[in-house]
Amino acid sequence: MAKYMSMETLRFLLHDVHNVNQLFSTERYADYDKETIDIFLDSIKDFSDKELFPYIKEMDEKPAYWEDGKIIVHPQFETIVKQAGEMGLVGAPFDYDDGGMQMPATVHNAANFIMEAANNHVPGYFGLTAGAAHLLLSYATDEIKATYVPKMLDMKWGGTMCLTEPQAGSSLSDITSTAALQEDGSYHIKGQKIFISSGDYEYVGNIVHLVLARIEGAPAGTKGISLFCVPKRKPEGGDLVNNNVYTAGEFEKLGQRGYCTTHIVFGEDGPSQGWLVGEPNKGLKCMFQMMNEARIGTGRMGMAIASAAYYASLQYAKERPQGRKLTSDGSKNADSPQVNIIEHADVRRMLFLQKAIVEGSISLMTEVSLFYDYTLADVDKERNHLLLELLTPIVKTYPAEKGKQAVDTGLQVLGGYGFCMDFILQQYLRDIRIISIYEGTTGIQSQDLLGRKITMQNGKALQLLAELVQADIKTAMAYEELQGSAKTLGANLGLIQEVLAKLLPHAMKGNYERYLADATIFMDLFGTVVIGWQWLKIAHKAKAALAAGDTTQTKEFYESKVSTMRFFYKYEMKRTKGLAKIIMNDEEVLTIPTETSMLFD
Repeated sequence: MAKYMSMETLRFLLHDVHNVNQLFSTERYADYDKETIDIFLDSIKDFSDKELFPYIKEMDEKPAYWEDGKIIVHPQFETIVKQAGEMGLVGAPFDYDDGGMQMPATVHNAANFIMEAANNHVPGYFGLTAGAAHLLLSYATDEIKATYVPKMLDMKWGGTMCLTEPQAGSSLSDITSTAALQEDGSYHIKGQKIFISSGDYEYVGNIVHLVLARIEGAPAGTKGISLFCVPKRKPEGGDLVNNNVYTAGEFEKLGQRGYCTTHIVFGEDGPSQGWLVGEPNKGLKCMFQMMNEARIGTGRMGMAIASAAYYASLQYAKERPQGRKLTSDGSKNADSPQVNIIEHADVRRMLFLQKAIVEGSISLMTEVSLFYDYTLADVDKERNHLLLELLTPIVKTYPAEKGKQAVDTGLQVLGGYGFCMDFILQQYLRDIRIISIYEGTTGIQSQDLLGRKITMQNGKALQLLAELVQADIKTAMAYEELQGSAKTLGANLGLIQEVLAKLLPHAMKGNYERYLADATIFMDLFGTVVIGWQWLKIAHKAKAALAAGDTTQTKEFYESKVSTMRFFYKYEMKRTKGLAKIIMNDEEVLTIPTETSMLFD
């Protein structure tokens, strides 16, 4: 079977680089240990090998489709959904009291990464169900929780988040779906929602939609949005009855074609009954819990697709003979045998770029997941929450944007064959293209980072991150080979401060348009430095393992981590100065007053 991810690297990041085992000393996670999670992850890999990876191309070739008001998905989903329920994949991170396994999110995210690398068309069905169930547990009434959550955790019923509307797009302040209060305290929901991932499919008995809508008479804008639980079929007297939730169509997509994306209509042929979740007009605040979880999950999916693409292109590079090595005088000996293309320096550059992006992203996902776990375990809760808030936009965006570049680079490794349907790189490129759009586009994430996260609590989160980075710089200085990179990372911390010193006066003067005009460039700069931090941590642990003669992994494994760090610092970290110059340039090109359409005629 072709390789799509590295269990060795995943374990190295979990146990050695980030020491996930420290979590098990907390009361919340005391029932777990290294052996338990390794067994769990091995079972996920076995499930992925047998039930997910063999079907990824077929799910692309035979995509989800709409027929007679229903969404038809690939028949393999019957087996997948059944086994996912039996394995407890949805409920694993939930509290014991709620029917879960109280598994650390760090471990659960690692498991989802394996599945998404095997077949990125599948785990979104689980993830959205888990996110919807968690939101209900956080904000719904006890009756709603008891009615819906247990069946969602067993994957008997699915779950969604219904935000986007045809006329509003990402602008949630413009949604028009309505909610009319009834005498029994429920609401009649009316409106349309589009781009609803896993919005309707076979093999689950019900779909529980979490819908943003306006109660009649609510204020305009986001202050008038409420959240409702609206099942496709409502439980009545032990049966499930039609709730007038109609599936109007399936969007035919560029990629992720096995992952259904639906158009759903509420209340058109009769009342769609819904129940308020949380307080009236506070729905967006509630929904942000699920949105933030989905952002981490989306970034994880991006790095998983990039991982699968990396190993596909690596296999090709090792097996494809083409060309010859240059002789000492710069010529080629036509009589010498061809070499596999991995022997060519430019191909190795492309493979290094893929590896650096993928493994750096997995490391960041692990770091952020630990912040979340320690928050739940009530360990340095405020500190870990602030760090989680700051890094969430980056863990979503870096694997989306740079993962897209990594997959595109992998296709380039294959040359003309990469453009052909016989090879899977073209599918991975189509699959990953949505990741920078899902759950808030790159522009939205970038404005969130610069506009909210950098400035929250007067920059306290940024200060906490700087302290972490500086501590790792100090530790890495113990190894001569890492000292140059450690100093470079320190200089980049100073560069970020220099950029912010240039930008913040615009915000203080109320010129927010100018302050945020280059937010996406800042995201690129900040994300690159954060991944540079991850690679210094990785290389430090690899050097320590080599110095100690650690045989958990091979010597070549550890040396490859150090080599990849060196590549990242030469080819990626050098970009930061250019990005900083762009941001600090005083010439205003994007913030043009009044009429702008003439600029693009």
